[in-house]
Amino acid sequence: MLNSSAETPGRAPIPVDGFRPRAQFSMHDNPPSIWPEFLTGQLEKPVRVLLVDDDAHMRRVIAQELMADARTLLVAQAASVREGRKAIKQHDFDVMLVDLHLSDGEGFALIDLMKTACPASQAIVVSIMDCDEQVMHAFELGATGYLVKNSWFGNYSQAVLQVANGGASITPNLARRLLQRFEARSGGATHAPACARAETERLSQREKEVLRMVANGHTSAEIGAHLVISSQTVDSHIKNIYRKLQVRTRAQAVRFALLRGLF
Repeated sequence: MLNSSAETPGRAPIPVDGFRPRAQFSMHDNPPSIWPEFLTGQLEKPVRVLLVDDDAHMRRVIAQELMADARTLLVAQAASVREGRKAIKQHDFDVMLVDLHLSDGEGFALIDLMKTACPASQAIVVSIMDCDEQVMHAFELGATGYLVKNSWFGNYSQAVLQVANGGASITPNLARRLLQRFEARSGGATHAPACARAETERLSQREKEVLRMVANGHTSAEIGAHLVISSQTVDSHIKNIYRKLQVRTRAQAVRFALLRGLF
């Protein structure tokens, strides 16, 4: 049941004659009404999404949320691993929302294929299961988000926008549980692996604070506002985090920290 979305309802018309207001923020008809121009997901170039789920009702729910937000564009849907493979090869997309347990296999295979065929794209798992081992395996394969169905976490378009802008999106109660698990694992000096302790020591307290906010999906501007520092200073902290953890992207830094219990 592979199909591309039709014209997306609810999108604000693009201004005529190429005129756009010279303002710091872009205005949209749908909430939130203010969206910074420097973030990915604008009227003229929304974030393109591929949705893979064998639950027809869930697909409708997610599709409606994505189509109601002018910053996201649903380009295709699939209901199985087989259809998902075709969609990955046939469509250009920025973010894939994928269920792990499909009728003909595991969504892990699609994450693996996506990272090979479309390395610049991001994957968010949408699953009824929140087994820690499955979550960690998804992150190891390259997923940058994990949302538990029927759990409050915000909305799907917001999750898509978070990962498209370099963040990570995890259902809050799941993120809390993972953090508690890693805190327990690395809490005692006798139990924490030596490499994890060394990596933790290499990050300053402020860098750990910035990394936690990056993990929660905040942009540099939002982090700067919260910490009362400039966004340039935040970016400098992030570059130092990349260098110390030997990673290249925000998603890799968050995944590295989660896997090693750095916070």
